[in-house]
Amino acid sequence: MIRIAKLLVAVGVASLFATGCAVNRATATVDPSAQLDKLRTVQVKKLEGEDGTVQKLIADRLQARGLQVVPESAKPEKLDATVTYVDKWMWDITMYMIELTITLRDPQTDFPLATGNSFHTSLTRKSPPEMVDEVLGNIFKESEKKQ
Repeated sequence: MIRIAKLLVAVGVASLFATGCAVNRATATVDPSAQLDKLRTVQVKKLEGEDGTVQKLIADRLQARGLQVVPESAKPEKLDATVTYVDKWMWDITMYMIELTITLRDPQTDFPLATGNSFHTSLTRKSPPEMVDEVLGNIFKESEKKQ
């Protein structure tokens, strides 16, 4: 009887650890006043200290959605939104992106028009392009719901 109880406790503890590594979350919020369908020209701001890889992924995905993405060095006459992001990386045998948050902002006031987040731990990890697709997809899907 004691052996069975110990076995059940061991299995329970092991299952807690196993499920703790399989967490994922994908969310998006869009301000009610935001009209993302009216966006035409955006600028993706590079996160300080990064090499620009994630910035380029975001810019490429926005261009694929039909938006014009102007370089940070350019000073366009009309800019509909600035795009900022925060990426977090983790080591588990290899480096992988554990979390990505993308925010579309009003270029004049810096007010967040829409924010999307994707969080995937080691067992549910996605590649950086998949994370960008998930976040932007959720932002624009949420925007379509409110129209």
